Amino acid sequence: MTDAVSLELASDAATLDTDVLIVGAGPVGLSLANLLGRYGQRATLMEARDELIDYPRGVGLDDESFRTIQAMDLVEQVRQHTVPTHIARLVNGSGQVLVENNPTSEEFGWPRKSGFIQQLVDRELCAGLSRYEHVDLHFGHELVGIDHRDDHVVATFATTSGTVEVSARYLVGSEGGRSFTRGWMDVEFEGKSPSTRWLVVDVNNDPLGTPNVYLGADPRRPYVSIGLPHAIRRWEFMLFDDEPTELVEDPAFMHRMLADHVPDPTTLDVIDQRVFTHHGRIATSFRQGRVLIAGDAAHLMPVWLGQGWNSGIRDATNLAWKLTSVLTGACDDSLLDSYDAERRSHAQAMIDINMTAGSIMKLGPVAGRVRDLVANALNVVPSVKSWFTELRFKPMPRYDRGVVVDQSTGSSGNAELSLTRRLLPFVDAPDSRSPVGLQFIQPRVNTAAANDVLLDEATGNWWTIAAFGNDPTRHLTAADLEVVRRHGINLVAFVPETQRAWAEREYADSPVTVIGDAHGRLKQWFDNRPMGVVFLRPDRFVAAVCLAQETSATLAAVLEAMSATPSATEGASDVTRPRVHVAQPAS
Repeated sequence: MTDAVSLELASDAATLDTDVLIVGAGPVGLSLANLLGRYGQRATLMEARDELIDYPRGVGLDDESFRTIQAMDLVEQVRQHTVPTHIARLVNGSGQVLVENNPTSEEFGWPRKSGFIQQLVDRELCAGLSRYEHVDLHFGHELVGIDHRDDHVVATFATTSGTVEVSARYLVGSEGGRSFTRGWMDVEFEGKSPSTRWLVVDVNNDPLGTPNVYLGADPRRPYVSIGLPHAIRRWEFMLFDDEPTELVEDPAFMHRMLADHVPDPTTLDVIDQRVFTHHGRIATSFRQGRVLIAGDAAHLMPVWLGQGWNSGIRDATNLAWKLTSVLTGACDDSLLDSYDAERRSHAQAMIDINMTAGSIMKLGPVAGRVRDLVANALNVVPSVKSWFTELRFKPMPRYDRGVVVDQSTGSSGNAELSLTRRLLPFVDAPDSRSPVGLQFIQPRVNTAAANDVLLDEATGNWWTIAAFGNDPTRHLTAADLEVVRRHGINLVAFVPETQRAWAEREYADSPVTVIGDAHGRLKQWFDNRPMGVVFLRPDRFVAAVCLAQETSATLAAVLEAMSATPSATEGASDVTRPRVHVAQPAS
């Protein structure tokens, strides 16, 4: 596995307790701390509880999150608690399948959907922190005060023995829906919290043994039945308005609830049962100066598409490299504004589609029959059926503002989806949409150091400039190459596997990693789009693309979009630069 980025500490951090203070040791806080540790930054994680939450919560892990787990170097630890390709079927009250969701593509290197046990995965993320001497975790510390100063933040925590103050350059609140940090920011938490309550029951020794997910749009009582790893099963049942929450403590009521789902409800080994309501809310801002929020502190969404956990991981992935860039002096503090610009709009889109999915689940008898008729009709149309089957209705993150460069105009900070340029390659391209702001694919590739590895293992976890079939240094000036070196940007040549050995010899004197396109996936990506060079951010989103001749100008636009500091772009000696370890070409 390629070593991740290792960044030196900025010189002015020594007087503070930490660089990044993270509040809340849920999946978002744990992920952010792991990523910052991987990038070489000091982080302190504070949790109000005395231990990690040990009851079941999230059950769906998507391919984007698995790519982040890959960046943390925790894949083997996490995937033992997953079941890949988790199929979900929406069924009506008669058990008829209305929609099957079974995406099979692995464009980002991992199954589109996996079932998982969140509390076990959280433990693996927590254990991963022990790899970093500069990352600390403290339980039993509840945030009770924030003092925002010009160049740092002082946070006050209540403990069993009194109060503790911690100073940091930045504070990230990831302490859940009742976030103290969000309250301190005094931002609105817009959206809806429907009054509908749901009972969640998790059991050991799965009495059914079926491995997938059933979403029961049953007017008599909507339900969910989920097969999970390690022989755990989850049921969720909607409670009606005339059923008090206390009723779920009555064994007879629980047995009636489960009678249609399991042969003998009286023998179930119940792990946990609890009542919850769905929320669809989002903060009006994710940042106020040196204080930021992420995960449920920033947005709450219903569980229907399993995106609450995954949306929080996206926040951590986006924020980690930006905090690192600012902490090392490579980028101006204004880069952090792009976190809000990029993540808030996608979180809102995920909330909206989850709320819609919940409405479909809860339709009454008359509306439900109409839904069933429509679903049956649409299922005979292949394009519509695949839209559901392949999860195409799920809004993929696309950043049209932030650290992006428009493909047609070359302007920084924004990226239109449509292409307006009139050069022939643009006019004739099979895909006329810009890939800027989308996540780049991750096929399996070959290098001089390793065969059949996922792309991120070959490029490393920091910035990458990759040219197809060419050495990108040929289109960069000497000044460009110095900036590339100081920013730790990896230079890559994607070539067909048939050309790899030749390219390794030809580019032996160039600071470029040659990557063999073993299965033609990279060639197909470039062939369908009018560009020859791609600029990949540390979170593997496409910051910019261009024709080879435009590489130098596009680099300048990317540096502007990422708020690179003048000293970093001019090559001053006091800039802290990444030390990136990647596979090197054969000599």
